Amino acid sequence: MKKVKNLLVCGILATVTLSSCSLTVPVAATSNPIGKKVGTSTAFGILSFPPFVGLGNAGIQKAAEDAKITKISTVDYTTSWFFLFNRRICTVTGE
Repeated sequence: MKKVKNLLVCGILATVTLSSCSLTVPVAATSNPIGKKVGTSTAFGILSFPPFVGLGNAGIQKAAEDAKITKISTVDYTTSWFFLFNRRICTVTGE
């Protein structure tokens, strides 16, 4: 019985630590035509709840500047979680 309990606990821990999830959310859209330029900016985080430690800049302005976009058409955010770590990517399209 003890072996079954240990295997069950190990299985649950493995599932929790190796699982991941990703979610893409549209944030904004304008009346500007969708251009060929696509800019991205990325931020990484440790512990998604306070105290939050973040690295990087996943801002709209940063993504637009990286692709030299002056007229933004759409903005999407993709957030991926892996155990206690997360990654947020901002994708901006425009001209």
